Amino acid sequence: MIVPLILFVIGLALLLKGASVAVRGAEGLALRLGVAPATIGFTVVAFGTSLPELVVTTEAFSRGDAGIGFGNIVGSNIANIGLILGLIALSRPATCCNTPSRNYVIRTSLMMLGATVVFVLFSLRGVLDTVAGIVFLGMFCAILFSLWRSGPAADTSSDESAPYPLLLTGAGLAAVIIGAHLLLTGAVEIALAFSISPLVIGLSMVAIGTSLPELATSVVAALKKSPGVAMGNVLGSNIFNLLFVGGINSLSTTIPIPDLPSLAVLSLFTLGLFPLLSGRVAITRIAGGALLSGYVIYIVLLFLG
Repeated sequence: MIVPLILFVIGLALLLKGASVAVRGAEGLALRLGVAPATIGFTVVAFGTSLPELVVTTEAFSRGDAGIGFGNIVGSNIANIGLILGLIALSRPATCCNTPSRNYVIRTSLMMLGATVVFVLFSLRGVLDTVAGIVFLGMFCAILFSLWRSGPAADTSSDESAPYPLLLTGAGLAAVIIGAHLLLTGAVEIALAFSISPLVIGLSMVAIGTSLPELATSVVAALKKSPGVAMGNVLGSNIFNLLFVGGINSLSTTIPIPDLPSLAVLSLFTLGLFPLLSGRVAITRIAGGALLSGYVIYIVLLFLG
C-alpha cells in the first residue's frame, strides 16, 4: 500500500501546481485573443482537463471493460456538477451567480443540458453504436463552433497578461494530466485491494480521479477570481465527456450500457445545476450545499449497494 499512497500524494501535488499555472495561462490567452475566459475555459482548459477521461475511457473500452468506461463518462459528469460546482457554489457563490459572463454561462449550461438529453436518449437503446457516435461528434462540433463565434469579449479584470500564455497553459495542463494519472493509479490500486466491482469503481474512484483536474483547475480559478474559467471549464468538460469521449469510442466499438439508473442520477444533477445561476448568492449557496450533499449520499449508496 506504500507505493499507491506515494503515487497519490505526488499526483495531488502536480494537480494543484499544474492547475494554478494553467489558469494563469488561460487568462493570458483570453486577453491576447480578446475572448472571454469562459470561452478559453470551455475549449482549451476543458479539453486539457478532460484528457484523463478520454485516455482512461478509451483504454477501458478497448479492453472490453464497459463498466469502468461507461461509469467514468457518467460518473465524471456527476462529480463535476455535484462535487466541483457544489463545492464552489457553497464556498464562493459569487463565482457562479455574479460572473460577468453570466449570460454566456447560462447559454453553455443549456447546451450541456441538451448534450445530456441526447446522450441519455441514445443510451436508452441499450448500446452506443456508430450512429450515436456520428450524432455525438456532429453535435459537439456544432456547439464548439457556436460558442467560439458568439463568445463575449474578455471579462477578466486583470490588466496584465501572463508572459508566454500558451506555454504556461500547455505546461500547466501537462502537469495536471500527469498528476491525475499518478493519483488515479494509486487510488484504483487501493480500491481494487478491497474487491470493489468495476462499475462502482468507474462511477466513483475512477470518475473522481479523472475529475480531479477539473476540480483543481476550477477551484484555483475561483480563488483567483476568474469565474469565467472556473465555470467554463466544468461545463465544457461535461459536454466534452458526453459528446466527444462518448462519440469517439462509439465510432470504434459498440458500447453496451451496463447501468441505466446512473443515467437518471446524471439527469437529476444536470438539472440541479441551474439554481446555481439564479443570480442570488443565498440561493446559489443553498443549491451548492444540496448538490454537494447529494453527491456524498450518492457515493455512499454506491458502495453500500
